[in-house]
Amino acid sequence: MKSKKMIIATMVFGMAVTGSAGVYAGTNLQKISAYLNHSIGFKVNGAAYTPVDNNGKKLAPITYNDTTYLPVRAMADALKVPVTFDPSTNQVVLGSGAGTTTPGSGSAVTLAAVQYSAAQKEAITKAFSAFQGFETAYAPLQMTSGDSFQKVAGGSDGVRFLFSHMSVDISPRDYSYEYDGTTVKLSTGAAGKWYTPSDIPMLTFKLDDRYVTLSSPDKTLSKAQLEQVAAGVAKLSK
Repeated sequence: MKSKKMIIATMVFGMAVTGSAGVYAGTNLQKISAYLNHSIGFKVNGAAYTPVDNNGKKLAPITYNDTTYLPVRAMADALKVPVTFDPSTNQVVLGSGAGTTTPGSGSAVTLAAVQYSAAQKEAITKAFSAFQGFETAYAPLQMTSGDSFQKVAGGSDGVRFLFSHMSVDISPRDYSYEYDGTTVKLSTGAAGKWYTPSDIPMLTFKLDDRYVTLSSPDKTLSKAQLEQVAAGVAKLSK
């Protein structure tokens, strides 16, 4: 049985808004009819959400035969879930079941740059400055498409970045050695270790003078997705 968090459709489907008014008009919730499994229906608040491209420009809906179509990427962003494409099955996946995608499976991982505001950068720098000899600020510079940065918090032994679907801890200490696990090689060449101290898989790897640990507390992200995000952790530019 498919996870409730996973919606799979073929690559050539259309996601349509009933009627010509479109998903972006009015304040009422409008139903989106999708050619998906089991005739799944969606509702998107057109007044509260308008998709934009990578440059921040608003995307205009496409209307044909009195039907307005919503791009798959816009749907994924509205649902705050990642969107990936599996060429082996010719399927688009909105969301992901944790642990179901493994490295080397051929599934594409779509990433987005994390755009920290000036205030957020200041908070990150302040969190690292509390640790003597560990003041250089590092941060995840990429996230899976559909995720969003929430906040940064300094703890007793490191700094934690909280996203909607993942947690990234940067610490001067390595706690992974206490657990058995599986070694993986990240795209940067760094060696990482997967281990499961609870029911949430964690990935830890060494980056310069610190250890970075990634996990998906809500189990939305797969191991492959977290490994790709891990490759984007680096020094934070000012």
